[in-house]
Amino acid sequence: MDPMEILRETGAVLEGHFLLTSGRHSDRFIQCAQVLQHPDKAEELCRRLAEKFRGFEVETVIGPAVGGIVVAYEVARHLNARAIYADKKEGKLVLGRGFRFRPGERTLVVEDVTTTGGSVKKVIDIVEENGGKTVGVGVLVDRTAGKIEYPVPGKSVVQLEVESYLKEECPLCKKGVPLMDPDTRQVI
Repeated sequence: MDPMEILRETGAVLEGHFLLTSGRHSDRFIQCAQVLQHPDKAEELCRRLAEKFRGFEVETVIGPAVGGIVVAYEVARHLNARAIYADKKEGKLVLGRGFRFRPGERTLVVEDVTTTGGSVKKVIDIVEENGGKTVGVGVLVDRTAGKIEYPVPGKSVVQLEVESYLKEECPLCKKGVPLMDPDTRQVI
């Protein structure tokens, strides 16, 4: 099945006026949690992502909490690698839970959706600061259609060109369209 069809079928593609994690606004939101609650659909998308990194000799897959945890686990399963995640502590991503890297451990950083790449870049820093070696970045949905540059190869299952705006530049705000929290779908 086409990956976009999987996203639509599971209700992951939302339209409206949304506040993104980055603080930016957008008229579309991809809520991958809607896909990841279905193990068969999660398996399909993560298998496709894992296939893009077959020759990378990945030893560990890491994702940021919360969105990257299931993705890291499922991609690691397909690559026969270890799965870990960066946890949030006092609002900051950290390597917690006793996770460690061997020096030079070949690590793939994964995420469910990227808009600015901020979380992915923080996880890359965590890997490097803790002795691992980032060999690639994989995301299920890249909302920038490949415009984010990483210091390693980046690959995605779905690439979309979805506009996002700073609050002060948002045309939806200027039109008075109510701003919604994509998780609760409540007006904020």
